[in-house]
Amino acid sequence: MRLQPILDQIAEAMTSLLRSEYSLIHLTEGELLHFQAHAGVPAAAVEYERLHPVGPGVETLTGRVALTKQPVHIRDAAADADYNFPVVKLAPVRTLLGAPVLIEDELVGVMQVGRRDVRPFDDGEIELIATFANQCAIAIGNARLFETVERQRAHLERFVSPEVAALVSTKEGSRLLAGHRAYISVAYFDLRGFTAFVETAEPEELIDVVREYHEAAGQLVAAHKGTLEHFAGDGLMVFFNDPVPLPDHELHAAKLAVAMRERVGELADGWRKRGHELGLGAGIATGHATLGQIGFEGRYDYGVLGPVTNLAARLSDAAAAGQILLSQRAFSALEDSVEAQPAVQLEIKGFSRPVPVYELLRVVET
Repeated sequence: MRLQPILDQIAEAMTSLLRSEYSLIHLTEGELLHFQAHAGVPAAAVEYERLHPVGPGVETLTGRVALTKQPVHIRDAAADADYNFPVVKLAPVRTLLGAPVLIEDELVGVMQVGRRDVRPFDDGEIELIATFANQCAIAIGNARLFETVERQRAHLERFVSPEVAALVSTKEGSRLLAGHRAYISVAYFDLRGFTAFVETAEPEELIDVVREYHEAAGQLVAAHKGTLEHFAGDGLMVFFNDPVPLPDHELHAAKLAVAMRERVGELADGWRKRGHELGLGAGIATGHATLGQIGFEGRYDYGVLGPVTNLAARLSDAAAAGQILLSQRAFSALEDSVEAQPAVQLEIKGFSRPVPVYELLRVVET
């Protein structure tokens, strides 16, 4: 939510409805009130206001409102011995009316209107500026709430995928988190040789390799519009077409797998020079799954349940270093967009019959 356009509109409306020549809105920052919006104020006076924030005090209308948190009406500034604000020389004014902008009892701003000649404001106009102050407070409160949500979402995106982070603060997201069925593509990745590497590597080497692998994967998953379900050591599971609908999700999964193979191949050259033989195996499966919030109070994830996830993981397990294995259904969707070849049928736990498998060689779609 952008606050500035709303404040500009309020300033314009105040000037018109309160039959004034100008209006000003100051917002609180720390101990001072800073100029934020105006209508009808000459450019030189605007510049002065920007450079001179106002503190509580009797010399200015804004300062008096800040002192009392009450409306202040100066009927004739020229006859007011305490009023001494230099900006008057840049924007001559005689009658002023100010009101506090309060959220609960916190002063968040001051708004004011002014007339060049002596024309005191009547009771109805004093009530009207209070209404404008309430509207301003609502706008500021909403803007604060929006900023808080965005900040929390940005923080949350450090720990979960951006798509899942976005679900938390939306009505549609609440429905999806509750659980639903979707047709998705799942890509599963892990490293060949990782178990032997873990048994022999120093802890520092292990962390360095895993970080390089995860960093590369994270960049590519985001670039190919996937949702990262989890990573555990060398195992990564990514799904497509949920929570955000994605046409050709099978193709996005295939492109991610090819990109991952290329990037991990580059990393593996460096790992090999350090004495580590590692390579990427990948499996892609397509099918229906149940998705939604899983976990317990204090630790929830957005998870996927269904045979399609098990199949993708088993295909990844069966893949040699540099191989990408496709399920029958994934291959059928990709047949015109990739170059692939039949691989051996696999006996996979949880599946009653051998599963036809295809090896993805490359994506040919332009």
